[in-house]
Amino acid sequence: MRRTLNLTAWLFLAPALAAIGVFFVMPVCASLLLSFTDFDIYTLASWQNLRWVGWQQYSTLVRDPLFWRSLWNTLTFVAVGGSLTVIAALVAAVAVSAAARRVQGALRTMMFLPVVTTVVAAAVVWRAWYHPRVGLANVALRWVGLPAVDWLGDPQWALPAIMLFSIWKNFGFHMVIFIAALQSIPERLYEAAAIDGATKWQQFRFVTLPMLTPALAFVTLITVIGAFQVFAEPYVMTQGGPANATMTLVLFMYRNGFQWWNVGYGAAGAWVLFALLVVVTFAMTRLRARSEWSRT
Repeated sequence: MRRTLNLTAWLFLAPALAAIGVFFVMPVCASLLLSFTDFDIYTLASWQNLRWVGWQQYSTLVRDPLFWRSLWNTLTFVAVGGSLTVIAALVAAVAVSAAARRVQGALRTMMFLPVVTTVVAAAVVWRAWYHPRVGLANVALRWVGLPAVDWLGDPQWALPAIMLFSIWKNFGFHMVIFIAALQSIPERLYEAAAIDGATKWQQFRFVTLPMLTPALAFVTLITVIGAFQVFAEPYVMTQGGPANATMTLVLFMYRNGFQWWNVGYGAAGAWVLFALLVVVTFAMTRLRARSEWSRT
């Protein structure tokens, strides 16, 4: 009887396992193997041109200034853009929750709209806003007496401009998670804090934030992972320029793999990014576990 049940379970699982194997496990294994070869456009002409080069792609990667520039831009995007996205989402969630009930639905919808907007369409609009002569951003700067900025043409401003666009595009999704977490906080905790004379800031500091810790950890983790994989925003708005100021790791991989047909080199970059994500995710999970252990 038990053997029959196991067989039935495996038969039900087989289609899903087959799909995972074909569309996830096999491509991952193939990319790992490619990273140890010199697969390029000449290999497409003849497989005899494919050579096993071992760790050469990784050693070349370490000596490549463009890789380090891409890594630096990505880490900056994660640290600055990711942090500001989480803060904007938290502030928006608290503001929406504190607003009058009759306008909460409209505020949630308005702030969530960028999430469901196509990245390409939104990027085209933001490119117009960032136009150095007639863009709304520079019109606002001139209105307050500040000089105009070439947002996407100046290497100093291109990455911050893309970060601002990314924050606007993504904070609504995290805001919804925070709103759900805020609604689960028992009202009696705020009543007890008010009876003890706590101010609104003290209630936020000692009631809201501790109760939001699980949601905050989850949002931070998915934000960091998403920021490491940023691609569409710099690809659509700047193509990695000017002077590689917005070149990210995923864009670096895309260019090597699909524009320059240096597939083996691009695959090596992908595995470096994967290793970074594993290390960061493991570190954040350990920090969260240690924080929870210290509170118990």
